[in-house]
Amino acid sequence: MTEKENRRYKVKMACPQCGCSNLTTLSREEIQQRFGDLPNVELDCHECMIKYETARADACPEWDAECLMMQEGKGAS
Repeated sequence: MTEKENRRYKVKMACPQCGCSNLTTLSREEIQQRFGDLPNVELDCHECMIKYETARADACPEWDAECLMMQEGKGAS
């Protein structure tokens, strides 16, 4: 596996209802499997159990920046 395939992305989220935060690290495959290419991601709060939606760019700016580079042809390998 290459370094790019092993890269882990930080997904940060904060619940709009109770304010608790969560930080998860996911691989490229895990992000694609969980969130696909949608501009918004649906998340579950593990404290108050609500579902909420947030922009993918806010939840994982690293992943969003890499996706934009791929679309522009700068990150394609």
